[in-house]
Amino acid sequence: MADRPPDAKAPKPLKPVTKTGDPIISQIGDFRRYQLFFFLIVVLCKFGTGWHTLGHIFLAAPTPLSCRTENVTDPCSDECSETEFDNSVFESTIITEWDLTCESKRLASLSQSIVMLGILFGSILFGMFADRCGRRPAFLTCCFMQLITGLIVCVSPYYWFYCLFRFLVAVATAGTMTTSFVLLMEIVGPKKRELVAILYQIPFNIGHASLALFAYFIRDWRWFQFSITIFSVVFVIYIWLVPESPRWLFTTGRVDKSIKILEKIAKCNKAPTETIRPEIEAAYAALAARQPVKKGTVVDLFRTPYMRVKTICMAINWLVVCMVYYGTAQYVSALGGNIFISNAIAAGVGIPGTCLCVVMTKYLGRKMTLLLSNGCSALGLILLACLSGQAEVVRVSCATIGLFGASVTFPNVYLYGGELFPTVVRSSGVGLCSMVGRVGSIVAPLIVDLAAYGLWVAPLIFGIFSVLAIVATIFLPETRGSPLPETLEDGETFGRKKKTQA
Repeated sequence: MADRPPDAKAPKPLKPVTKTGDPIISQIGDFRRYQLFFFLIVVLCKFGTGWHTLGHIFLAAPTPLSCRTENVTDPCSDECSETEFDNSVFESTIITEWDLTCESKRLASLSQSIVMLGILFGSILFGMFADRCGRRPAFLTCCFMQLITGLIVCVSPYYWFYCLFRFLVAVATAGTMTTSFVLLMEIVGPKKRELVAILYQIPFNIGHASLALFAYFIRDWRWFQFSITIFSVVFVIYIWLVPESPRWLFTTGRVDKSIKILEKIAKCNKAPTETIRPEIEAAYAALAARQPVKKGTVVDLFRTPYMRVKTICMAINWLVVCMVYYGTAQYVSALGGNIFISNAIAAGVGIPGTCLCVVMTKYLGRKMTLLLSNGCSALGLILLACLSGQAEVVRVSCATIGLFGASVTFPNVYLYGGELFPTVVRSSGVGLCSMVGRVGSIVAPLIVDLAAYGLWVAPLIFGIFSVLAIVATIFLPETRGSPLPETLEDGETFGRKKKTQA
C-alpha cells in the first residue's frame, strides 16, 4: 500500500473559558494572551504621568540667589541693586527664567498647584467623557493632547503662558491615568485584577524615580521638559491597537459591537467563539430586564445612601494619598543635600511599595491593606514632625516611611475604586475620586511652604490627614474576588450585609 502523505499540522485545541457571573470574562477568560498584550502597550502611557505630574521638582529646582552689591547679604533687600543666581547645579530653571524669587517666590509653588488643578479638571472631564462617549475616544484624545501641549510648554515665553500649557498638559495627563486604568479593569477578571491594577502603577514610580536621572544629565529646564514629553510620540500606535471597551459597549446597549470585539479577543486567547453571541445577548436581555439601559452621571454616585457613603469614603482616601505622596515628595527636595540622590531615594521606595501592595491586597484584601498603608504614612509623618530638628538623615528616613506608606496606598485606591463603582459610572467614580485627590495635590505645595514657620508643620498636617483616611476606610466594603458591579442597583447593594431570614 502506498505511503500516506503526511498530515497537515493539527491546529492547537481551544482552551475553554470558565463560566462565571461576569458575562464579559466568561467569554475571554480572566487573563490570557490578549490581556497581557493590552497591558504591555497601554502601560506605556503611565511613564508620562509620573514625568509630567512631578517634573516640577526639577523644573523649579531650588536655585540659590545671592547679592553682588557690596556689604549687602540679603538679595531681597531694597539695598541690593544686583543679584546673581548660582548656576553651578542647574543651568536654568523656571525660577531663573522668570526671577521667581523674593516677593515672587510663591509663584513657583503656585505653578505646581495649577498643574494639580489641571489634573483635577482632567480627571472628572475625561471620566465623564469616557462614560458618555466611550473609553477609546477619551483615551486617544488625552494621549495626543498631552504630546502637543507638552511640546508647547518647552517654548513658553512668559510665566503665565507656561502655567496655562502646564495646566493643559495636566488635564491630558489626568485623562490618560483615568481612562487607561478603566480600559484595563474592564477586560481583566477578578483572579488577576489586583495584580494587573497594582503593577500598572509601577511605571508611574519608575517615571518619578527617573526624573532625577533626566535632570542630572539635562540641566536646562526647556530641554528637560522636551525630554519628558517627546516619548509620547509612541501613542500613535494606540490608534490601531486600542479598541473600545466591550464591557462599556455591552452595558450601554451596543451589544453587536461588543460581541465583535469579544470574538476578536477570544480568537487571540484561543478561546471558543461560537457561544459568545447567544450568551452575551441572553446576558444583556437579563440586564435590561433588571434595569433599563441608562448612562450614569456623577450625580448617580450620591443618589442612594450606601453608594453615597462609599463614594465619600473612597474620595477621602484619594484626597489624603495625593496630598501625602506629592507633598512629601516635594518636602524631601526642600530638606537640602543632594537633590538628585534624595529624590531618587524617595521615589525609589515607590517601586517596592507597589510590589508589596500586590501581595497585601491578594492575601489581606483591599480594606486591610488600605488601613495598614495609611497607618504607615501616619506613623512616618507624625514621627517626622516630632523629629524635625534632628539630622537630615533622620528626617529623610521618616519622610521615606511616610512616602512608602503612600506608595502602597496609591495603587490600592485605583484598584479599590475600579472595583467599587458600577460599570455605568466607573469612569465617573474613579474620575471624581481622582479629582478630589487633586485638591490634596493642589494644597500640598502650599502646605510644604509652611516650613517657613517650622519644619514640623507640614508633616504634622499630612500625618493628621492620614489618620482621617484610616477612619474613612473603616466604612468601605471588601471587594476582593467579587464580580464587578454593573448597574446603579448593583452599586447600591454591593457590599451590603444580607439580612438573614428569621
